[in-house]
Amino acid sequence: MNDLIPVSLRVNGVRYDIAIRPWRTLLEVLRETLGMTGTKRSCGEGQCGTCTVLIDGKAVNSCLYLAVEAQGKEISTIEGPPEGDPALEQIQRSFVAKGAVQCGFCTPGMVVATRSLLSEIAEPSEDEIREALVGHLCRCTGYVQIVEAIQDAASQLAHKGGD
Repeated sequence: MNDLIPVSLRVNGVRYDIAIRPWRTLLEVLRETLGMTGTKRSCGEGQCGTCTVLIDGKAVNSCLYLAVEAQGKEISTIEGPPEGDPALEQIQRSFVAKGAVQCGFCTPGMVVATRSLLSEIAEPSEDEIREALVGHLCRCTGYVQIVEAIQDAASQLAHKGGD
């Protein structure tokens, strides 16, 4: 019995026509089928945020999202579009500059969540930043450097003219 179904996914601006089992998560398809390993696998229960991707601009846990549900939607990962994303690149620079990258395991999810936050709120308050990070676990930084990195990215992007 062939249990594969055809799926068309648009990831980082590129269309992928693949055949998958209907119960596979978006995380599994990104990592195992498409080879996009920037999105991390950790808890598998939507509790840690390492698997965060954007779907139509909103941060979601890809470990809980079925790949078939992503058809017709724009999926963005830490890898970003082939032509680059200046806002995503600035967020990454700010994370490095402020020491918000230590072991690096949580970083892709944090960066992607930050991209979503800054697309909605150009200059978020510390409380808004911390609210956006609920569900993202970091055992290394204590979040201080992460909050500072997000504030720096917001400031840099506002100075450069935004998104």
